Amino acid sequence: MRKILLALAALAVMAVASAFTAAGSSAPASASAIPGCAKAALNLVGDGTLTVGTDNPAYPPWFGGGTPYKGSSWKINDPNTAKGFESAVAYAVAQQLGFTRSQVKWLYTPFSRSFAPGPKSFDFDINQISYTPARAKVVTFSASYYNVNQAIVVVKGTKIASVRSIRGLKPYKLGAQLGTTSYQYIVNRIRPSSRPAVFPKNDAAVQALKNKQIDGLVVDLPTAFYVTAVQVPNGKILGQFPTTAGGEHFGMVFQKGNSLAGCVNKALANLKRSGALGKIQQTWLAKATGAPVLR
Repeated sequence: MRKILLALAALAVMAVASAFTAAGSSAPASASAIPGCAKAALNLVGDGTLTVGTDNPAYPPWFGGGTPYKGSSWKINDPNTAKGFESAVAYAVAQQLGFTRSQVKWLYTPFSRSFAPGPKSFDFDINQISYTPARAKVVTFSASYYNVNQAIVVVKGTKIASVRSIRGLKPYKLGAQLGTTSYQYIVNRIRPSSRPAVFPKNDAAVQALKNKQIDGLVVDLPTAFYVTAVQVPNGKILGQFPTTAGGEHFGMVFQKGNSLAGCVNKALANLKRSGALGKIQQTWLAKATGAPVLR
């Protein structure tokens, strides 16, 4: 009888450990198996809780599932659904570090504030934040969780819609969100003849494109697919830009010097090695392919 009870207990432990395999499961996570990264020893803003920052609205394909929770303050999508690429990545990392889904707390953090100098109220921020040397002087970045190209969205039937090269974009009024690498790409790579327009939020930039206050909107490629599919129905992706030297990539952002970054990097390495990160990317970003390259 004792052997039967022990066997049943072992099976129960195995079931609990495997129930949280997919990001978004509400089952308990097992203790972190990452050497030197015991949950109790992590440098967190709140004991026993992983606080993750991101902007609001939470746009697809980075976040998904809508806002199904009563009283949710999130617009478009609630990150707590664990749906969408960045939400799924955050929960997969949390699982690697030994957190249950209920131990992950999402915190609204404006994009520009995420990589500003000073103390942080989040443990890490995940919000399509590209690594740059200037940003890395005041915050700590994780390793890449997504390598990205910039792209340009235009309105069908406009003059710019027939352009087929980067050089051909120079006469047009272009725009991007303030503080983004999209804006820097306009300034440093395209170098248009008129000063590009900047907007505090990407939804304002999208509205300017719809109103034809700008001719083209530069965003990362997956966002470009969402803009054309949902926000600007008569929009089209004119093309994506060539990969820059060294490549552009998104990283999670931490307060400068936070040792948690090292443990998150180990978690990301595990997810890459196991193929889990690739599966998450395939699930949520599979459509973000096929745009022509402008040269």
